Amino acid sequence: MSVSASPQAQAPAKASFKFPFWAQIVAGLALGVLFGWLARSQDISWLKTTLEQVGDIFIQLLKLAVAPLVFFAILVSITNLRKVNNAARLATRTLLWFMITSLIAVAIGLAIGLLTDPGAGTGLTPADGKEPKRHGSWIDFLTGIVPKDIITPFTELNVLQIVFLAAVAGIAALQLGSKAQPVLNLAESVLELLQKALWWVIRLAPIGTVGLIGTAIASYGWDLIGKYATFTADIYIGCALVMFGVYPLLLATVAKVNPVQFFKGAWPAIQLAFVSRSSVGTMPVTQKVTERLGVPKEYASFAVPFGATTKMDGCAAIYPALAAIFIANIFDVQLGIKEYLLIAFVSVVGSAATAGLTGATVMLTLTLSTLGLPLAGVGLLMAIDPILDMMRTATNVAGQALVPVLVSAREGILDKEAYAAASSSPLDEPAAEAPTEPAKVPVAA
Repeated sequence: MSVSASPQAQAPAKASFKFPFWAQIVAGLALGVLFGWLARSQDISWLKTTLEQVGDIFIQLLKLAVAPLVFFAILVSITNLRKVNNAARLATRTLLWFMITSLIAVAIGLAIGLLTDPGAGTGLTPADGKEPKRHGSWIDFLTGIVPKDIITPFTELNVLQIVFLAAVAGIAALQLGSKAQPVLNLAESVLELLQKALWWVIRLAPIGTVGLIGTAIASYGWDLIGKYATFTADIYIGCALVMFGVYPLLLATVAKVNPVQFFKGAWPAIQLAFVSRSSVGTMPVTQKVTERLGVPKEYASFAVPFGATTKMDGCAAIYPALAAIFIANIFDVQLGIKEYLLIAFVSVVGSAATAGLTGATVMLTLTLSTLGLPLAGVGLLMAIDPILDMMRTATNVAGQALVPVLVSAREGILDKEAYAAASSSPLDEPAAEAPTEPAKVPVAA
């Protein structure tokens, strides 16, 4: 520890001259709102087009990395479990906490929806909706897990099928043992390469924020938000209750750690998720902050990729619960206890259907089809979806970082000193690795 004093002493001096990443994101949000308002109020078509292009390019850069990133992250994460004691128990408890927190989230969504009736008084009618192009059904979900060939899941970005292929490859590698080591070494190198490339994209997030937020404001303005005011408020309040109410309570009572410290460490991933609207695209940042919070790297490399494709408290729990009540209000359909229990069931079991870059349309159509509600109701929510998706995705990612901390704390493998020290953005890490000390020194700082 004493030999690292000199590099650590220099780090604050470097950091003091840097514009913090969170401040860059906030500046991007402010500029996006300003440019979006100008484009809409002054009818500046070129500005709106520019904002759209900037946002689209940023999302497209994220999409480029998604398919290979998911495949190699899941493959490596499964094989890394052999380095962890009680791997089967860790995996089981991770899945169990995914389900518990999803149930809590969907219960909060249902409670808020029943209290507020978000579809009442909007002036919307069934005629305003239209059936979405993408549907979700249990048959499609179950049959869609297994791909017809190896190439299509990557070209069509079917994340669920990519996860299936990666899981099969990972389990086969575990069975082969040392014979598969050359392949695993290659997979680990490719994963590091992809994560390094994605870091460069993530550094562009402040610019992408300007385009994404600006496009949302220029396209929809504040009038549309007003029409969906109750529903929008319900989503944000529900997500906030889960993220800043339920999660801190679980941290304090189950993990017995300081909840404020969790948000201090996890905030870089949460804010990136908010602007990018991509759990998968945020995955490298989520894994970094989870490791900085004291979760062992071998376990984090399994739990975070697994969570990024299946753990969706915002998109798969709060949102479909509120959206189902909203659509039932518009179409004047009465929901009962059976329907509410079905919503909870779909939220827990079907959350893998949301696996993808952005949006929760498939999950919503899966919920509506299970309840027998008109799929045309999805069309009522498409216009407002980008604004809702920001908070949903932030909640998703917060939950994806939370569960590994809970499980690690319960299993006694959480590094409490690292947890207490976690504060800096993972984007600062490459600069901190420049001194002659090993790369582990800044992480432990």
